[in-house]
Amino acid sequence: MMDSRMKQNLHDAGCSEAVAQKIMELYDNGRIREALQTMKKDRCRLMDELHESGRKVDCMDFLIRKTEKEINGGIR
Repeated sequence: MMDSRMKQNLHDAGCSEAVAQKIMELYDNGRIREALQTMKKDRCRLMDELHESGRKVDCMDFLIRKTEKEINGGIR
């Protein structure tokens, strides 16, 4: 049986309530492999979000560098 720590870990990992509940139900019903697959699928979603955030940071870094160069007279 899943305990409250597992539920909290799923939420801390960014799982929605629905996904966390699905994983817990699968696990509780002995469908461990399906629970694992669901966790891996949600991990992929998190990695996609991480990569998207990285792209946004890269864009912001570009704009910061460009603006700093403009302030220092490098670009007019």
